[in-house]
Amino acid sequence: MEDLDTGDGYAVKDIQMAEEGSLRVDWARARMPVLAALREEAERTKPLSGMRVAGCLHVTKETAVLIETIAAAGAELSWSGCNPLSTQDDVAAWLAREGYSVYAWHGQSVEDFYWCIDKTLEFKPTLTLDDGADLIVRVHGERSEYAPGVLGGTEETTTGVHRLRAMAAAGDLKYPVLAVNDAITKWDFDNVYGTGQSTLDGILRATSVLVAGKTMVVAGYGHCGKGVAMRALGLGANVVITEVDPLAALRAIMDGYRVMTMDEAASIGDIFCTATGMKDIIVERHFATMKDGAIIANTGHYDCEIAVEALESTAKSVRTIRRDNEEFTMPNGNKIFLLARGRLVNLAAAEGHPSEVMDMSFANQFLSLCRLAKESESMDNLVYDITLEQDQGLAITKLETLGITIDELTQEQIDYKDDYTAGT
Repeated sequence: MEDLDTGDGYAVKDIQMAEEGSLRVDWARARMPVLAALREEAERTKPLSGMRVAGCLHVTKETAVLIETIAAAGAELSWSGCNPLSTQDDVAAWLAREGYSVYAWHGQSVEDFYWCIDKTLEFKPTLTLDDGADLIVRVHGERSEYAPGVLGGTEETTTGVHRLRAMAAAGDLKYPVLAVNDAITKWDFDNVYGTGQSTLDGILRATSVLVAGKTMVVAGYGHCGKGVAMRALGLGANVVITEVDPLAALRAIMDGYRVMTMDEAASIGDIFCTATGMKDIIVERHFATMKDGAIIANTGHYDCEIAVEALESTAKSVRTIRRDNEEFTMPNGNKIFLLARGRLVNLAAAEGHPSEVMDMSFANQFLSLCRLAKESESMDNLVYDITLEQDQGLAITKLETLGITIDELTQEQIDYKDDYTAGT
């Protein structure tokens, strides 16, 4: 473990960075009005009084605003980052300076990563908040002694929800979990518009290349891949989609993209971005056929989508050409550029999603914690969806903060909608 600033309840890179972190948090806080409204109410009602929340989620300026809100609701908390390269060190420093328990820094080893998770569990949480399910899996495995005290948990991302549904199906889930990722106000906005913009932001910060005119290969056409493809198209790229789901592939065709296998796309792509949540999407045989100058990035939660070890073992030489950008010279002389070590490029090479879109996702996280604090005893050990009422309520609040009003059905229209006898 490298030299760190440590104290009672924290381990961060450099606590002297706290003032810079404070400015970042101020910026985010001003752009998250839904969470601000929830925080104002929570300060009065204290819906999380007596709760102890262990969080494992990217330590960013937006997460800091969520942490403030959870604390304002009466909870104690302890936090770790959910990816070794996603922590914003100045934000972590600010959280530590403000007295929050935080164990996170950019550039962790795998051992460091799980050490930080374990430290957040030492205060025996009653609720867990996850992004990728590493914390929950830890509580169910190596640190199972903490599981009996946990009332419930939440999960932020697609990968984590898939893991948890598999656990529930196997009968291994020991407490109820709310799938925040599957809220409409999360995956139709955060996953599409947030991932789309922040992924292109990360690629551009790491490369500064012109996207217009290039062929961009997007692996996966779920919500995240759809967002990446949309933004790449907007910058003038010729977008190719690779898929294993025939329905998703058909959607991509109807949306105007070319669809082919990765074996076909590998030789024509200029920029590649994986967004599947599955391992081994770009592997050794693909590297062998790529153009000179091909750029590879990943925006999925884990770094297993790109076979980085195979790329390293095949290359004649490797050098860091610029920040978050490594140049691999292949046996045929072609150069391939890997961004952010194959980690999620939008957070490792940029700042993650814009605050405005995280406002709804983190409002869902907060409301889900409040629901678990109130209802968990009556819930089974399953993965639950967010209620439609919560989704619609957040959408209304978000529209209000944008100064937008929408129509409402009249009573006559409501009666008509439910009148099955009404016809031609």
